[in-house]
Amino acid sequence: MVVLILGPETDDRERRHNGAVYEMAASDRSSAVRRLQSVGSFALVGAGLSLAYRITGLGLPCPWRMLTGTLCPLCGATHVGNDLLSFDFAAAWSDNAFVLSGAAVLAVLSGFWAVEALGGPAVRLPGALRNARLWWGLLGLTAVVFAVVRNL
Repeated sequence: MVVLILGPETDDRERRHNGAVYEMAASDRSSAVRRLQSVGSFALVGAGLSLAYRITGLGLPCPWRMLTGTLCPLCGATHVGNDLLSFDFAAAWSDNAFVLSGAAVLAVLSGFWAVEALGGPAVRLPGALRNARLWWGLLGLTAVVFAVVRNL
């Protein structure tokens, strides 16, 4: 197997298969930066809503709860944000474990993306686990199961 290094030698390279030849291609950090910007914007909006709730006591009404009287998977997210502002993780978990778990996953992913954006190695799932439909399906199924169980 032949390994070719194309272009100037830098540390921001990843292996890419090209038929029988492996070449080193510059890593695309812009996708990691875009993901970090999206998560950062999401976190700022969430922190702002939680802070507004803390100051005024007014949260976002849940249309699902208003129509059905049952809790949706995201009901309690404002309370989770308020509890996280106080670093009260136990209360946040009791308010909505689904939202808190999602926030923890986003925090871990943000760490990986920050390392990649700063020039470190890109962390990728094995090929069989890269199917986005699989992950969105699992997220949806988990949300439905969580909603059903919490309303029993």
